[in-house]
Amino acid sequence: MRVFVTGATGFVGTAVVQELLAAGHQVLGLARSEASAQKLLQAGAEVLRGDLEDLESLRAGASRTDGVIHAGFIHDFTRFKEVCEVDKTAIETMGQVLAGSNRPLIVTSGTALVAPGKLATEDMISPVDPAWPRASEQAAAAAAALGVNTAIIRLSPSVHGEEDKHGFVPILVNIAREKGFSACIGEGQNRWNAVHRLDAAHLYRLALENGEPGARYHAVAEEAIPGKAIAEAIGQVMNIPVRSIAPEAAGEHFGWFALMAAIDCPTSSTWTRENLNWHPTHSTLLTDIANGVYTQQ
Repeated sequence: MRVFVTGATGFVGTAVVQELLAAGHQVLGLARSEASAQKLLQAGAEVLRGDLEDLESLRAGASRTDGVIHAGFIHDFTRFKEVCEVDKTAIETMGQVLAGSNRPLIVTSGTALVAPGKLATEDMISPVDPAWPRASEQAAAAAAALGVNTAIIRLSPSVHGEEDKHGFVPILVNIAREKGFSACIGEGQNRWNAVHRLDAAHLYRLALENGEPGARYHAVAEEAIPGKAIAEAIGQVMNIPVRSIAPEAAGEHFGWFALMAAIDCPTSSTWTRENLNWHPTHSTLLTDIANGVYTQQ
């Protein structure tokens, strides 16, 4: 299969490209810069110059391939509402090209806000939170209404592994370095879920090859890691104190990241594992932290 991949040189997208090529697929990767183009060529992929705001490049990629994996997202939290709209428009644009065909469109979303405080499962519909207005799943549903073979990969709050420089754990590490201690909120009983990026990449391929139209898949290897355990792992590897901060002080300590630092989002991937025969095999989040993945970069 010839696959168009957005975000093809990003943290997750690079692993997706490698996974697809290793399985014998051809890859057409979207590249915004010459450096990204060279990275794709060296990996063995073809290059399409453009970006998520260049709708003509998205139309070209979708029209020239047998399927699309949309792994791209502009991670600029200073203009989050704007980049969420860019993401929505990108999905709609590619969906219009694929309308009426059986070519798959795999869209990326997240598990964090599916059902805070409850165990999120794949059958739950993810709401749009005004504070985090990403509408990837709603855009995918609109594409499905046009006859597009869509499926959704919900990524964990922490997709971890080497080269993770812009994810949620690096944010926690940088805050701990700035403040001089690693913090959890209250007793640190809020829970994140996590997945290694290579396991996530494998799931993207399985969804592309065998996914059910309209399905939601959870890229979750660990369903509930307490915030206190993450804070302690960061504190230990950085040799700094670990402290509890009151919920009302979270905004001052974590800044804009306070909502995610406090989120309680245990998430199951039982249905995903059973239906796609997906079995995560790579290191855990706490192991990666303990091994210095986030402090030796």
